Amino acid sequence: MPSHLYGTERLVHTNGVQLRVMEAGERGAPVLILAHGFPELAYSWRHQIRVLADAGYHVLAPDQRGYGGSSRPDQIEAYDIHELTADLVGLLDDVGAERAAWVGHDWGAIVVWNAPLLHPDRVAAVAALSVPPLPRAKMPPTRALRATFGENFFYMLYFQQPGVADAELGGDPARTMRRMIGGLQTPDQDAAMRMLAPGPEGFIDRLPEPEALPAWISQEELDHYISEFTRTGFTGGLNWYRNFDRNWETTAEVADATISVPSLFVAGTADPVLSFTRTDRASQVVSGPYSQVMIEGAGHWLQQERPEEVNATLLEFLNGVQW
Repeated sequence: MPSHLYGTERLVHTNGVQLRVMEAGERGAPVLILAHGFPELAYSWRHQIRVLADAGYHVLAPDQRGYGGSSRPDQIEAYDIHELTADLVGLLDDVGAERAAWVGHDWGAIVVWNAPLLHPDRVAAVAALSVPPLPRAKMPPTRALRATFGENFFYMLYFQQPGVADAELGGDPARTMRRMIGGLQTPDQDAAMRMLAPGPEGFIDRLPEPEALPAWISQEELDHYISEFTRTGFTGGLNWYRNFDRNWETTAEVADATISVPSLFVAGTADPVLSFTRTDRASQVVSGPYSQVMIEGAGHWLQQERPEEVNATLLEFLNGVQW
């Protein structure tokens, strides 16, 4: 089991797949699951894992299915919300824990918001970064997105066709990660128009080429992402998006359920996700204690950009959880 400055790496067999997990902290301590987003890895939590473990938590941060050192099933439906949440329930089973606090960023936020609806007995609290809790759509999500964006480009719709975005993002993983890490901020008007304009340009084509890396990430850190996605490609992560409608269809039984455990939403004010995602609908989804923290000037890659503020916010929240 390789050790890193921020944890120990091991493989866990769960729910029919193998997950590469970064682990830190003592067994028997309250468990935290850290669920990354797209296109990321457990490595995205490198600034949190040791800090949270040192605060008395047992931290489990997997490369989720489709990513890094974890299994990458071929079937698109293998990446639906039932499989994604069941993978993480399996991590709890592996360490003998009944419940955990589930913490997610980006797509990981969608996973953790769904966890207390699909597995209410396994969730002590939820904290999500970037993506707020949203009520169930009134129609299949891709239909709603097409109604909203019409003929304009929107990346989630572009990601739907198997093979297309896979080829663009995987054709030059260094360009993909450089532009996503360095160019994914709230766009100015010209950049926003380019991102929405109809036409054949792909998603990465539309992102600006950064003049330099942001101060919060080193070339060595970026190279870790580039190396991993050069090896694995991006199809696994893209398949999560291709289950939007399937997720909607197969969660009808929890359409009226709400989240009763303590919940936290944290976002940066410069996160472009907030330009198309409302943050004022939590009361339609969350019936338990709920708090929201906005970090001024922070962008999408929140736990990497502002680790000290994120860590302090998470610890304050977790200290109030009844385990």
